[in-house]
Amino acid sequence: MKRVAIQGGPGAYHEIAARDYFRGEELEIVPCQTFRDIFREADNDPQLIGVMAIENTIAGSLLPNHDLLKQHSLRIAGEYKLRITHSLAALPGSTVAEISEVMSHPMALMQCEEFLDELPGIKIVEHDDTALAAKEIREREMRGTATICSRLAAEMYGLEILTHGIETNKRNFTRFFVLAREEMLQEIQKNNRINKSSLVFVLPHSEGSLSKVLSVFSFYDINLTRIQSLPIIGSEWEYQFYIDLTFANYQRYRQSIDAITPLISKLKVLGEYREEKNAEEK
Repeated sequence: MKRVAIQGGPGAYHEIAARDYFRGEELEIVPCQTFRDIFREADNDPQLIGVMAIENTIAGSLLPNHDLLKQHSLRIAGEYKLRITHSLAALPGSTVAEISEVMSHPMALMQCEEFLDELPGIKIVEHDDTALAAKEIREREMRGTATICSRLAAEMYGLEILTHGIETNKRNFTRFFVLAREEMLQEIQKNNRINKSSLVFVLPHSEGSLSKVLSVFSFYDINLTRIQSLPIIGSEWEYQFYIDLTFANYQRYRQSIDAITPLISKLKVLGEYREEKNAEEK
């Protein structure tokens, strides 16, 4: 059995991503209140696997999570892209007309604004987690209150789904990283073909420094799929760059890393893994 730490309560979208990625395997889900807690749990259990959201097609990158990857020893072992489909759920026997309050995570509420605007007089209440909001409604028997959550959370806590697919943008995907210690990477990746990597490095504050690095990747036929710059705290006008690369030839990828090393500083390979191209609706 694999132990998998997620941010949020049981039934959260992180759990859906974990169970989809490890489909057919027996999992013990370890709920964590914060993303940082995933890394703290891993410090106590070298076999623990983490699943952590890194970006969303609507909300963008989760910037604090980039720094967590840089600061800790967990490596990226894989990725999973999940289509986020929201449900409006309440106590059994409820109807939409009876709902006076909707409670959920701010991100879920934002992603369902058009639906909520069609419910006149509805009170909006922010909660730390979509799944835990569902749990609270059930435990406190909060009739007249609904939550926006996953179908799994509604089923897990015995709520009735009043309507499904209420997100405004139907192209709402979240990308998750699967994280593990070095000794667990081989078990997770098994026979996966490695064709993607994530790096972080610092560039000198000089003209053309980024373009030189990009030119090297181009020469070695390396495709840059994402670049995210973050300021370095305490160093004015200096930035660290988080990038994702895809490649067809692993040897040429490694050659490109050797070639950029003299041009950058503080390079850390956050993980080498298989690119995930398919996302499933849940």
